[in-house]
Formats: sequence, C-alpha cells, structure tokens
Amino acid sequence: MHRLIDSLIMKEFDNAILRQKKDSAILKIGSRKLAFTTDSYVVNPIFFPGGDIGSLSVYGTVNDLSVCGARPLYLSLGIIIEEGLDKKILERIVKSIKNAARIAGVKIVTGDTKVVERGLCDKIFINTSGLGEVYYDKFSVDAVEAGDPVIISGPIGEHAISVLSKREGLAFGTKVRSDLAPLNGLIQKVLKAPACVKFMRDPTRGGLATTLNEAVSGRRFGIELDEKNVPISSGVRQACEMLGLDPLYLACEGRVVLIVSKKDASRVLDVIRKDTLGRAAKVIGRVAKDYRGRVLLNTIAGGRRIVDMLSGEQLPRIC
Repeated sequence: MHRLIDSLIMKEFDNAILRQKKDSAILKIGSRKLAFTTDSYVVNPIFFPGGDIGSLSVYGTVNDLSVCGARPLYLSLGIIIEEGLDKKILERIVKSIKNAARIAGVKIVTGDTKVVERGLCDKIFINTSGLGEVYYDKFSVDAVEAGDPVIISGPIGEHAISVLSKREGLAFGTKVRSDLAPLNGLIQKVLKAPACVKFMRDPTRGGLATTLNEAVSGRRFGIELDEKNVPISSGVRQACEMLGLDPLYLACEGRVVLIVSKKDASRVLDVIRKDTLGRAAKVIGRVAKDYRGRVLLNTIAGGRRIVDMLSGEQLPRIC
C-alpha cells in the first residue's frame, strides 16, 4: 500500500499538503486552520464484539482528525448498499452511526447513498469524510530528541482480534472486544495540558509497528521498544500464540501513540490515565539516536530484533 501510494497517488497528485502524509490534511483558510480527512470502511463482518461498521466509520474519522490536533465538527456519510440487504440491518447500522456521532459530538451534515447489484458489494460499504478545527499545531517530528518517551494509551490488537474471532467463529478463552472508541475527548485533555507533545497517531491498519516505522522513516533517530512494557490483553495474547500472529502489527481503533518531551512524560501519563480510555496507558519505549530510521524491540527473552513495517496485511478487511 505504501509503495502504491508513493508510486502512483503521490506521483499524480503531488502537492505540498498531500506531501505531509498526515491522517488529515491541514488547510489554512483565512485566519483559521481546518483539518480534513476521509476514510472508507469495508470491514467483514459488519457486526463484531465491541462495535459495527457504523460506529467504526464515525470513530475512525473522528480519531484521524483528533490526532492531528483538530476538534472534529462535521462528517459526511456515503453508503454503498448491496441489493437485497435486510432493511433491519440497515436500520441498525444507521442508528449506530447516529449514536456514535452523538457520543463523539459531531454532526452528519451531508452524504450519498447508492445501491449496487447483488454480488457487487459485500452487504454494505461506508465512506466518511470529516472536517475539524485545528486547536493544536505544535507537533514536530523534527523536534524529537533521543530519550523522548513513547507512550500508548492502552492494550494493542483488540480490534483486529475481535473482528477475526467473529469472522472465523474462534474463541480464545477470554472474549476479546474491539477497543473501538472516539479519542477526541482524551486527546483534547492531553493537548490542553502544559506539556510538549511532538508526535501523535492512532495505530490502525498495520498496528503499532507500522505507525512507529512511519514516524522514524527517513529520520535521524530510531525507536527502541521494550516488549515487557507493551500492554497486551490475555485474550489477544492467546489468539496470537494460537494463530502465529504478531500483536505489534494488529490494528487498534481506540488507542493513541505519542512521543513527548522526556520532562513531560509523567504529566502526560497522569492526564491519559485519568480518562476511562487511557487507564492502562504505559511508556513502551524511547527515541534512540543509534537506530536511524529503525524500530527495535528489546524482547522479554533478553534479545533484540528489528521491527520492520508490515509487508502485506496480516488480517484483511478489519476496517
């Protein structure tokens, strides 16, 4: 996907805004800065423990705006429906979207609906675009320094395993629910605190490993993770051991990764842990000048391994 985007999309549409490769485009209109993003959702199955395609389409776009320092305000809603979809299923999804928008504090203000012939769409696909007002514009990967802590707001991989378990009818001893949630409230608390947040991203497709690789790519620094500190629930751990999956590459839909100034780490952790979505937040590693453009993992066994960007996709159609 990264190669496709770089070789085709960036080549044909290249401009200064697109070149930033952020989760949202930052647009300056007059004296105001706005964030604009879009995402499409093709998750299979459309209902899974902890959420559904409707709430996912709202929270996913809200979170992409939020990690760019924007206050989400308005969403568009595009729905592609397969001919023959049960009306009760559609009503359930629409009500889920309504409830998710209410919880996240955003409004659905425009949209589009299309119906395609049976077999040309898997039940329902959704696209949402979001608009938000930027209130924090101090992110700077260039300001990252050796020793800066890497923080994650909670356990990883729960969304991916939730979707997989429902799709394949698997049980892992402990039932795994998706971490799907709107992060705008938590993030606003963090960014309004007197602290220096240099990098922020939600580790969705490609998981924590891919997100951190994107952060260090082409940079003068790397990241060193401590496996013992990476929070993983027992259900996700069991699933990974059973299926041979690496939890570092599993998608989350309600977690945020931050790089902050070393002197501000304790303050930021306190703020995150006071929010219900961040009670299990941990420092999982640090910026390292010795590993330029690389992510390394100090393993529980006492070794060290390179954590590359995910090639291909461990689990397709999880968002």
